[in-house]
Amino acid sequence: MGILASYGHASGAPDPVDVIELGAKGSLFVTRPAIMHYMAKRADMLASARDLFDVVIGGAVGIAVDQVYPLRDAAEAHRAIEERRTTGSTVLLPFE
Repeated sequence: MGILASYGHASGAPDPVDVIELGAKGSLFVTRPAIMHYMAKRADMLASARDLFDVVIGGAVGIAVDQVYPLRDAAEAHRAIEERRTTGSTVLLPFE
């Protein structure tokens, strides 16, 4: 039993899914969530963002910033991401 949640298309569109096989392999589920279904109103988005930042600031969730580039090196940062030379978050700083 399990759920596959597909979000984003960094690697292109996924292959078609045989829904009959999902049942035959053990009650499997596939979903494609979209933020507009969860954040229909601006107030919903603001509340969700506030909750997220509260969790991050409280230390319950850590954010890995593994590389930092000055904004003038944005092209190099993009190349590094495209070439899979990065892990975690890549941050561009407008000021040095």
